[in-house]
Amino acid sequence: MFGPQPRRVLIGIGGGIAAYKVCEVVSTLFKNGVEVRTILTNSAQKFVTPLTFATLSRHPAYTDENFWQPIHTRPLHIELGEWAEVFAIAPLTANTLAKLASGMADNLLTNTVLASKCPVLLAPAMNTDMWEQQLVQRNWQQLATDRRFHSLPTALGLLACDRVGVGRMAEPPEILAYIQSLLHTAGKRDLAHKRVLISAGGTREHFDPVRFIGNPSTGKMGLALAQAALHRGAKVTLVHGPASWNIPLGIEAISVVSAEEMRAAMLRYLLSNDVIIMSAAVADVKPREYAREKLPKRSLPDCLPLEPVADIVAELCKRKQPHQQLIGFAAQTGDIVTPALEKLHKKNLDAIVANPVDLPDSGFGSDNNQAVFLDRQGRQVKISPCSKLQLAHHLFDFISG
Repeated sequence: MFGPQPRRVLIGIGGGIAAYKVCEVVSTLFKNGVEVRTILTNSAQKFVTPLTFATLSRHPAYTDENFWQPIHTRPLHIELGEWAEVFAIAPLTANTLAKLASGMADNLLTNTVLASKCPVLLAPAMNTDMWEQQLVQRNWQQLATDRRFHSLPTALGLLACDRVGVGRMAEPPEILAYIQSLLHTAGKRDLAHKRVLISAGGTREHFDPVRFIGNPSTGKMGLALAQAALHRGAKVTLVHGPASWNIPLGIEAISVVSAEEMRAAMLRYLLSNDVIIMSAAVADVKPREYAREKLPKRSLPDCLPLEPVADIVAELCKRKQPHQQLIGFAAQTGDIVTPALEKLHKKNLDAIVANPVDLPDSGFGSDNNQAVFLDRQGRQVKISPCSKLQLAHHLFDFISG
């Protein structure tokens, strides 16, 4: 999930009820081979104990008591700041936000931020009225001007104060995905000022209200592409078929069902985007006739008449502008490169991802994938099995190289 070599992530925990969610973040990082260190503010310890994070990370959790005692050969905040590859602060409170925005350093957490150079991920959490205060928003916008800081927006929902509104901290899967992205990119935003359009998932071609022709695609690869693009600074539009996952905050999502609906959405957004990635598993055929009411079992045809659906990729390629990049996907069994090369040149794609769907823990439904990237300049890059988010970042590295 986070790569073969040991990675180093520092987690700062602020004082808020959302601190309990960070337990899952630390536990998941450790289970995936990441070295984790934690810093708790004095307020954080009123919600979750240092012992909890020490147990989950298999390493002592640091507090201000450690900071003010000369127990290290070098200052603790310097050691931690130099050690970390990524520094995540969750929950980020209004108090810590104000300190960071003004450059204050009066505890171990804030001193370590100033003593580090790695990317810092911020996951704020607070009451809606607090979050919407002009002073808080000013501090938030101030940090947004510093390229070291990467932010997860607050979500709408039921808060611990029984208020329904914005202010909920991002969920652990979103925090973990962003940490994984920062470990890959080291915080670069090479897609800033770019718009990225992505299709994801399978389409369903119904022949009555409850039955359809479909495929096993879950859309996880397209979701990973959308997350990777977002974390690299892009504005992302995701056109997706039926899916069971939640759309991360910050991604514009367009839900469709059929190939024709996906075609219409992709054409509608085509010209306003710089990079278009067609990762959806679109149907090749659809039933010729549609029954508006459910067909009784006895009325099901022995032979279902079919007709082809529009070739979305071919149509997009004909309409794309010279400054745009259009990347396709070719899900294959057996030899994956030959048919992908044929599709690349026949449809005039800029690049294509050939990925096997007949290998274990790869392709449809899996959290992992592997592929061969090919482009019109003749480059071929093989990507060994990795998480789909890692594969997505490898693809953006490839098309920008």
